[in-house]
Amino acid sequence: MTPRPPSKPPAPHRVVALLQPPQSTFTLACAAEVFGDHGPVIPARYAFDVCTERPGPVPTQAGYDLLVTAGLDALERADTVLVPGWRQAPGTEVPPAVVEAVRRAHGRGARVVGLSSGAFVLAAAGLLDGRRATTHRSRAAELGVWFPRVRVDPAVLYVDHGDVATSAGAAAGVDLCLHLVSADQGAAYAMRIARRMVMPPHREGCQQQYGELPASGPVADSLAPLLEWLAGRLDQPVSVAEMAVRSQVSARTLTRRFTEQLGISPGRWLLDRRIAATRALLEETDLPVETIAHRVGLSSAVNLRRRFHEALRTTPAAYRRAFRVDKAG
Repeated sequence: MTPRPPSKPPAPHRVVALLQPPQSTFTLACAAEVFGDHGPVIPARYAFDVCTERPGPVPTQAGYDLLVTAGLDALERADTVLVPGWRQAPGTEVPPAVVEAVRRAHGRGARVVGLSSGAFVLAAAGLLDGRRATTHRSRAAELGVWFPRVRVDPAVLYVDHGDVATSAGAAAGVDLCLHLVSADQGAAYAMRIARRMVMPPHREGCQQQYGELPASGPVADSLAPLLEWLAGRLDQPVSVAEMAVRSQVSARTLTRRFTEQLGISPGRWLLDRRIAATRALLEETDLPVETIAHRVGLSSAVNLRRRFHEALRTTPAAYRRAFRVDKAG
């Protein structure tokens, strides 16, 4: 019997960032850190590249130039077109060649992503007409004025429609990029990248929590110590009352702090963590659902299946079939 040749690994998902002067180096770095090379520790499933309308030196806001050799034709080979910011003066039109290149890429099926003010480019291409989108909270009103057909939501960290996606400012671009990795490659792979970046794979809350604090009045105590304590006890039942005792506040005060700082209730935060841990175990292990349920504190397979379906609209078995990581990967 002739042995079957080993199957070739799938081609990496090609992400091409469209740069425009003066380019925001931080927003670009956020995308490169998620989609770029992570060394031998994490298998490469993305290929990251950059292009610009006029190849050559691209000035940045940091005071130095980036040498970009690829032009807009690079977008024709992209699986995801990513626009890491748009720093032109208010009212400045997006160059027609850029608009047309983005439209063509979207028309042939590429996903188009605008990080922070990159949403302006997507809006100029008509990809956000009649759709919900977000951008940096300081430019949300401007986006609505210049593109009144866009349903601007200044509160959320990101909006993903599948074919197009937008994020709030700066670090929210990392949130969106990790979300896209999770959708493409599974939660476990996204978690590996997040751990390498020393950050959570998912951040709760909305843009309002990062607004300027009042000039006077008390600043709410950080929830970080409690969240770290909870993350290490996902296999144990923990009530809001127990969380409050741990934080040395009343249950009502604790709930208020969660709402103010994270935008959700303590119970919702804990359930989200349990679901995230469930996804990782389904992807990376062969453990039965009953065992996973006990490991993540959901008590039984019946309860896990119910909670999992409520959160993801699928079953643990179907999720495992779709995202199971083979032993080589």
